[in-house]
Amino acid sequence: MLVRFMFSSKCFLLLLMTLPFLQPMFVEAAKPNRPNIILCMADDQGWGDVAYYGASKVQTPVLDEMAATGLRFDRFYAAAPVCSPTRGSVLTGRHPNRFGCFSWGFPLRPQETTIAEALQEAGYLTGHFGKWHLGSVRPDSPVCPGNSGFTTWLSSPNFYENNPLMSFNGKVIQTKGESSQVPVDYAVDFIKQAKQQNKPFLAVIWFGSPHQPHIATQEMKALYPNESPQMQNFLGELTGIDRAMGSLRKSLQQMQIAENTVLWYTSDNGALKNIGCTAGLSGRKGSLLEGGIRVPAIIEWPGTINKHRIIEDVCGTVDIFPTVLELTGVCQKENQPVLDGQSLVPIIKGEKFKRKSPLGFWVYQKAGRGMRSQLLLQEQRDKSQAASEVEPDPSLIAGNISTNNPQGPAAWIDGHWKLHRSPIKKVQRKFSYRLYNLKSDPQEKKDLLSEQPKRARRMLKELSAWQTSVINSLNGKDYQQLVP
Repeated sequence: MLVRFMFSSKCFLLLLMTLPFLQPMFVEAAKPNRPNIILCMADDQGWGDVAYYGASKVQTPVLDEMAATGLRFDRFYAAAPVCSPTRGSVLTGRHPNRFGCFSWGFPLRPQETTIAEALQEAGYLTGHFGKWHLGSVRPDSPVCPGNSGFTTWLSSPNFYENNPLMSFNGKVIQTKGESSQVPVDYAVDFIKQAKQQNKPFLAVIWFGSPHQPHIATQEMKALYPNESPQMQNFLGELTGIDRAMGSLRKSLQQMQIAENTVLWYTSDNGALKNIGCTAGLSGRKGSLLEGGIRVPAIIEWPGTINKHRIIEDVCGTVDIFPTVLELTGVCQKENQPVLDGQSLVPIIKGEKFKRKSPLGFWVYQKAGRGMRSQLLLQEQRDKSQAASEVEPDPSLIAGNISTNNPQGPAAWIDGHWKLHRSPIKKVQRKFSYRLYNLKSDPQEKKDLLSEQPKRARRMLKELSAWQTSVINSLNGKDYQQLVP
């Protein structure tokens, strides 16, 4: 098993002298009343795929109630327009290109420090339940949940349907139940154990819905009698998530721990093409237009958030890591790897919030890699290693990626302003640029580049500097590693 250590060059000699007594990366602050943390994420649920925005026929009464009583984020962004990279951003607080998670099916880099590792080091019990999609779920993988900080895990390599095979702490088991209810049931058992041990916990629950194919239960489909079979299955999967969230919340209340539990819900990317709902935003999954990266997001914390608010600040999945660290009293030491996220604790406390830096988005031009969950799990259960299980090596560092003219679509969101940088097809290393004011033009229809040349130049300069920083991280320049 790889052991991850990150340190500045100034500390190198001291660390060598003190091995194996290396100091932890995080400093634990005061312990009293530390909150429990639950991070929930849907798979391909678009910004409009909730009833509370009023653009979809979907029934989501539980999410509607959470959005009406907790914090509803109306400008919350997935770090990428596809799944694996965004999930990596949740675990690390970093843009996924920094650690080579370029597209769906790419793994974590083993040297990355995850939110589970940080909280585990601070005394939290940690569990992952549901879709992983950041590498293998075999127990010997350096980036399986168990080797990424989770002491308990019921995980699938990719999306999954009803009655799925799952890897339970590395052993494949057959589960029974609606696809979104299964991970919640196991998470609730884990939470009960944490309560019995009087330990704070981190539970990461990543649903496999509404990823295609859509296979809702008969009970969920029956809620939409006037829809086509395709829509019944799609909407039924969304309501399945909602029901599972209701079950989770009810369990927290029955255990009398809801008051001190932060429950955070969001999605990994924008709406699916042809069937998902963007509530009027342009673009869908795979695009850096708003409909491809803006996602629903809610935070509920009954003991602290006692007044409903709608948050219009720019926030994103990269903010989850630093927010959770601050909420749990875990302080990251100086000279650690670059974070793209910023703590949202001021928002949670109702205080003034301002982003220190705009949010950057960049699609590195690498094709996604397929992972057929049930086949992989069948092979794992049968203790075979077929060609389908061969996964890309979780790259240690890229080492040689040039910072000159990084390729691929990119975007830079600074408040209400959004700059797009798009490759011109068939013209190598040439780009077109567009500038939008999202407050007056959330559909990104009116290009203001010619009207705001100074703003556009400044934003492009910032975007370019950020991309250089990302490449430096990818090449390993923002941290060093020791493997004893």
